[in-house]
Amino acid sequence: MYEILIVGGGPAGLTAAIYAARAGKHVAVLERGSTGGQIISAPLVENYPGIPSVSGAELARQMTEQACAFGAEIVYTEAVGLEKTSAGFRVLCMDGVREAKAVILATGAAHRSLGLAAEDALIGCGVSYCALCDGAFYEGADVAVVGGGETALQDALFLASTCRSVTLIHRRDSFRAGAQLVSRAERQENIRILRGRTVEKLVWSDEALQGLLLMNLKTGQTEQLDVEGLFVAVGQVPQSAPFADAVAQENGYYLAGEDAKTSLPGVFAAGDGRKKQVRQLTTAVSDGTAAAIEACRYLEEQGLSE
Repeated sequence: MYEILIVGGGPAGLTAAIYAARAGKHVAVLERGSTGGQIISAPLVENYPGIPSVSGAELARQMTEQACAFGAEIVYTEAVGLEKTSAGFRVLCMDGVREAKAVILATGAAHRSLGLAAEDALIGCGVSYCALCDGAFYEGADVAVVGGGETALQDALFLASTCRSVTLIHRRDSFRAGAQLVSRAERQENIRILRGRTVEKLVWSDEALQGLLLMNLKTGQTEQLDVEGLFVAVGQVPQSAPFADAVAQENGYYLAGEDAKTSLPGVFAAGDGRKKQVRQLTTAVSDGTAAAIEACRYLEEQGLSE
């Protein structure tokens, strides 16, 4: 039996593993794919303190090696359920069952894509799902944002401060964001809002985005918009479904505060899967730190430490 099982090997999970293993706990990380989470698709990470520039894949590799150096195990399997037992917890996996005295859920969230041809191939070459992460790469460029919620409006306003022009594309006539946010975007000189449009196709060559083919939903006509960058802000999908019966959630996000404690004592939540306002690499790392410290404290208070 492990002292702490961490479900998810993204930045939050790996940070939790580093802290828990460094505290001398018997720790394993359960990861269904590659460690690193969403950052592995980032060509460059330039907003991580102390590291001016590094690829997401390299940062993920370093985090993984650091966790393993302290004694954490990386187990490549998919967790599909969680049960409370008299001795602790059973994590149900595709290849069997693993037991632990405490569990950290760091399952993350996946960006919802537009489902367009070449969309995945152009990530880092014109397509992005995070304006805060990648906006600096498009200084002085013409870019577009697609979406109708608060994130899309905030992204457009953020990008307008450095980009030459920002075109905000929304399929409906009205936005889901607050009226004040919409009004700010409408008043911003270099933001153009196109309502009732959808992105039908990505125009690209030489492995770089050149523009978008838009459809006017009222007229059925298409038009090409020349842009160097497309920021997709149509929501995220938390990867929490297997644990919906185990801990309280809201819209798929774990209900846990800054102390990472969920509705089930001994189970903690960290990273983008936790309900919170800001989802960045640094906040995921912060969450992982808190979750590990609280999990270790839980083991001590319950007299479960080895």
